[in-house]
Amino acid sequence: MIRGRRLLSLVTIGAAVAMAAAGCVSSGGGGGGGGGAAPAGQGWATATSAQASGGMDALVADASREGTLNVIALPPDWANYGTILKAFTTKYGIKVNSANPDGSSQDEINAVKQLGTQDRAPDVLDLGQSFANTNTALFAPYKVATWDTIPAANKDPNGAWVNDYGGYISIGCNAKIVPNCPTTFADLLKPEYKGQVALNGDPTQAAAAFAGVWASALANGGSLDNIQPGIDFWGKVSKEGNLLKVDPNSATIESGQTPIVLDWDYLNVTQAEKVKAAFEWKVAVPSDGLFAQYYAQAINKNAPHPAAARLWQEFLYSDEGQNLWLQGKSRPVRLNAMQQAGTADKAALAALPQVSGEPQFPTQAQTDAAQQAVAKGWAAATA
Repeated sequence: MIRGRRLLSLVTIGAAVAMAAAGCVSSGGGGGGGGGAAPAGQGWATATSAQASGGMDALVADASREGTLNVIALPPDWANYGTILKAFTTKYGIKVNSANPDGSSQDEINAVKQLGTQDRAPDVLDLGQSFANTNTALFAPYKVATWDTIPAANKDPNGAWVNDYGGYISIGCNAKIVPNCPTTFADLLKPEYKGQVALNGDPTQAAAAFAGVWASALANGGSLDNIQPGIDFWGKVSKEGNLLKVDPNSATIESGQTPIVLDWDYLNVTQAEKVKAAFEWKVAVPSDGLFAQYYAQAINKNAPHPAAARLWQEFLYSDEGQNLWLQGKSRPVRLNAMQQAGTADKAALAALPQVSGEPQFPTQAQTDAAQQAVAKGWAAATA
């Protein structure tokens, strides 16, 4: 449903195991950046925490003097980023320049490399995990104040990147058109769903669709080392006449053209809110193929506004920032800790689809192999 940010380059790689039904961690511990007495920005370019570099007050002061934050590839209707960006500006009085909001992770990396030390270069990045894993040389290590409450599996040990928010592959369904909405992958083969089941894009190009294939592999005897059963499954869906080869978006959902859509749960739940006055868009996370993804934050090592970049990270990983992601229907990385501390937004948490079981996360090597298998076999399987 979202264009650039769902490109296949965004596919998930080894994140944490803490994404089950409820959430993530508490609040706590130690980070920032800092050159207090230097001109705005100067000491913060190499700061690895606020605590070790002058403290949060110095960080806020220098970031305010910089006055600007450059972000890239953050659609305002994706994971509540529109509200998050406004909240940051309101809180700190820092102007946000948002470039290429529908861009992909590759666009972000290209911008970092091509713009170098120019004032237009991105200060911060929100990347698919594979891009975070393979581009750490471009990032400035930094540990936010809540570092200790972020699971170890969800961060580079030196702070080059940190997972921020994520979600599960889910099934969205127009209950006005579909009397009995599917809740599992097995359901999708039923004849009652003829011409109604759409993946969110082409799995050889789109992350959500690719994850849908992998989730179906897990539901059909496959594994993180074997995505072929997922390709075969969608071949069966196609042969049954159930696969709808239409790229879904808000317009196709609202018109009824795509009555069943496989997509990330935070996008399907957001869609449900958009259409609730007209019809019920039911959302289920299929328990027979549980597959989750996190995105990752990083700071450009050549950030033109290094203090603002680090303050942005502090904001995102605070309880306030994490709850703003939660209100956007995604699952923030510190959710378990915040639940334990009683600081998670209970109403926002209750709006998330129920999840049963533990998600599985692939390694980079497994992802590469799976992408190759899908690229090789998808077209023939679904012809």
